[in-house]
Amino acid sequence: MNDKMRALIAFGANLPFGASLPAQTIADAVACLDTRAVNVKACSRLFKTPCFPKGAGPDYVNAAAVLEVSADMTPFALLQHLHAVEARFGRSRNTRWGMRTLDIDLLALDSLVLPDPAGQAHWRDLSPDDQARLSPDELILPHPRLQDRAFVLVPLADIAPDWVHPILQRSVVQMLEALSAKDRAEVRVFA
Repeated sequence: MNDKMRALIAFGANLPFGASLPAQTIADAVACLDTRAVNVKACSRLFKTPCFPKGAGPDYVNAAAVLEVSADMTPFALLQHLHAVEARFGRSRNTRWGMRTLDIDLLALDSLVLPDPAGQAHWRDLSPDDQARLSPDELILPHPRLQDRAFVLVPLADIAPDWVHPILQRSVVQMLEALSAKDRAEVRVFA
């Protein structure tokens, strides 16, 4: 029996936290993730990405990480841990897709699908207008926008290129290649 699970997470920040610029905030947050039940196994390079939606604020710094998680930690407990790290770095949840000091998204936990395939598909298939307007009141795994976002897939390809989406049956690299060249080119290595 395997006593560990692999979690994929994504980071984004575009506002300073005190004297720390977004790149430093992400580095500091990575250092705060390790506990007895959670260990950072790999972290991507940092990337610079236009604010989403475009023109809504300063560019983002994005990254991704692979976590090794104790099998007895529930997905909800892991999400609470990620939210606690966000809060430590000044994250407030006032505006959907708003500017932030730190965002940590739980992208996937092994091949777990939550709440179920139909529920995951419902959130994955929402129109862009509904995506901006609606937010789920439950954990959706894999993250329903994962396959659509170059700012998630480019960093993820650094550290987990072969992870396969359990419903779409496409790897990170395949999902990234399915995006437009323009979308992929907007995600640049942070200098």
